[in-house]
Amino acid sequence: MSCYNESSKQPERNSNYLVSVTFKVASPPLVVVVFFFLFTLLVLPPPSYASFSVLPPTPPLPLPPLPSASQLSWQLGEMALFLHFGPNTFTDSEWGSGRADPSVFAPEALDARQWARAAAAAGFARVILTAKHHDGFCLWPSAYTDYSVRSSPWRGGDGDVVAELAAAAAEVGIGLGLYLSPWDRHDPSYGKTVQYNEYYLGQMTELLTRYGNVQEVFLDGAKGEGEKDMDYLFECWFEVIHQLQPGAVIFSDAGPDSRWVGDEAGVAGSTCWSLFNKSSVTIGHNDYQYSHSGDPHGRDWVPAECDVSIRPGWFWHASEHPKSAQTLLDIYYNSVGRNCLLTLNVPPNSSGLISDEDLQVLQEFTTIRNAIFSQNFAKNATVTASSVRGGHGGLRFDPSNVLQEGIHSYWAPDESQSEWVLYLNLSQSTSFNVLQIQEPIHMGQRVIEFHMDVLIDGVWETVVNGTTIGYKRLLQFQMVETQYLRLFIDNSRADPLISFIGIFVDPFSVTVKLKDAPKASAANSSSQAIMVTKQDYSGNVSIATI
Repeated sequence: MSCYNESSKQPERNSNYLVSVTFKVASPPLVVVVFFFLFTLLVLPPPSYASFSVLPPTPPLPLPPLPSASQLSWQLGEMALFLHFGPNTFTDSEWGSGRADPSVFAPEALDARQWARAAAAAGFARVILTAKHHDGFCLWPSAYTDYSVRSSPWRGGDGDVVAELAAAAAEVGIGLGLYLSPWDRHDPSYGKTVQYNEYYLGQMTELLTRYGNVQEVFLDGAKGEGEKDMDYLFECWFEVIHQLQPGAVIFSDAGPDSRWVGDEAGVAGSTCWSLFNKSSVTIGHNDYQYSHSGDPHGRDWVPAECDVSIRPGWFWHASEHPKSAQTLLDIYYNSVGRNCLLTLNVPPNSSGLISDEDLQVLQEFTTIRNAIFSQNFAKNATVTASSVRGGHGGLRFDPSNVLQEGIHSYWAPDESQSEWVLYLNLSQSTSFNVLQIQEPIHMGQRVIEFHMDVLIDGVWETVVNGTTIGYKRLLQFQMVETQYLRLFIDNSRADPLISFIGIFVDPFSVTVKLKDAPKASAANSSSQAIMVTKQDYSGNVSIATI
């Protein structure tokens, strides 16, 4: 639209006459100009910019230590599938001697695509392969040793398990991780500091430059008693790994990016901080309690990783059988549900495939997990809070943010408050027995203690209390029924920030028997029934419909 309009048109010019109008305005005296300037400056109030726009409140300061981008992505993945595979698979061993003939490695039907598809279907974000275990046998054709797939009959000596798995993982859209054992029972350079560290870094460089993006490098300090002394140059290794794969998370007893939780049961401490002091732990000499719980005063961000095998052993053995889906669910609560990443080992068998019974358990585990967590009964709740950063009229840190899945939006209280409380009105009486809480960990881990109350017959009753939250906290309790609940943050390193609250029904775990599951109601109904197979250790199978 032009700034020109009808009222500003000039009269049409006529060749017969010319109209000229001149105005002359007298200039005001100088003293008048000075008076009005001083009046405006000293007497009139300053202009209000609030009438033009209302600026949103700024976010609170992050509370160090903080996760790196790769650590954040790693934790959001929640679960990784470990694949222990090698000569031990064929010799019925756990720790190979390093003297098995390469000819024993002869999987007739190896299908890395089956492994990757199984991982993706079960919700695992990445696969981790034992590229070399303690026996020193390499699942890729390393240039630095003949003790590898190149000397085996598999694929006529031209095979490469790492390459096949890397391609399969990329095909289904999951990440790749690699385990390269520091302990090597085969190579003669082991025990010689310079020679073996050069050998190890040579193999690590092969793995990190041939197979595309590697999301995790898994190391451990395992070594049998009476073995050769060996000085590993871990700090040098870590620098090379991050140089070659800047986005890779490195796992070991002491980090630098993720730490061992201290056991192989898949269970973290009920208090579990991602804060840690790397300098307080030596790789290969684990301090169980410290690794299990972390350190609220830690200077480093090193979240815990819980590793556990689906079978009694880490490698496949014909005589062993997998844990039940319900057991895996319990492990999930005690790992992912305690601010950790779950690394579940599912070893391929001697044919080169994940066994059918293991696949069935993975499928059942996925089914019951989805059955529980696909329906959040707080999704449509009305949420209020004791205070809101920037005032109750602001939206950026509104308490309703806790109903959005994910960690990047969150409720923040106003500063300098004496209490921090979130109130949820579910709109109708609802039964549940699982609470999920999350913190926006990119802003630091803050909460030290909390508890949840429900209103029953006009009285607030505490149902559950806990310590740390972190990325995700899952708490189970006996079934309760209420319309109103409140979450109290009792203690925090700084103003607490909460990104998600969910309530769910779990009819599968020990805390609630199937016969005690709530009947379908307006609050707990679904348009479709979910059929779930539940198998216990004895092999008995029951079907639950919820």
